[in-house]
Amino acid sequence: MSDEERTQADESQGSDAWLTESDDRCARLQKELDEQVQLAEDRLNQLKYLQADFDNYRKKFDKEKEMIISLAEERLVTELLEILDDMGRMLSVPREAVHREALEMLHKNFLKILQGHGLKRIETIGAKFDPYYHEAFCVEMCDCEEGTIIEEFQPGYMLKFKVIRPAKVKIAEKKVQQE
Repeated sequence: MSDEERTQADESQGSDAWLTESDDRCARLQKELDEQVQLAEDRLNQLKYLQADFDNYRKKFDKEKEMIISLAEERLVTELLEILDDMGRMLSVPREAVHREALEMLHKNFLKILQGHGLKRIETIGAKFDPYYHEAFCVEMCDCEEGTIIEEFQPGYMLKFKVIRPAKVKIAEKKVQQE
């Protein structure tokens, strides 16, 4: 064999080895790619299941919240039926017989029910004016300390910790002493 034939034979074998090595490498890369694609599809499916689970949880939570609100309303209405019954009894009595005592009893029972649900009357007379709790309707000059509430026009109420209606009040303004 001549040198030239040997060189061609060596190149042919090297070329075949390189092609074989490239094919092996391509096959490995294809396998890795297929594995990564499968992993991505698995993760995507997991994400879809988690999203569906979360949507179901949210729907269940909303349903339970509505149920709790409904039960709370039912409880309040049931308690207020006592007041309705008292009013019915008062209306069944001849008009002249309805006394102040009956109205006071009705007011007391109604207030008791509302207080049981967290209603609290806002303190006014003698208290310091606070715009969060009070609404100033007018100001009057007097000898009291400035900003003191001296009259209540309409009571204010809080439900738990929230002001649901500020008290409408008259506040004191210090008299200016003339010299």
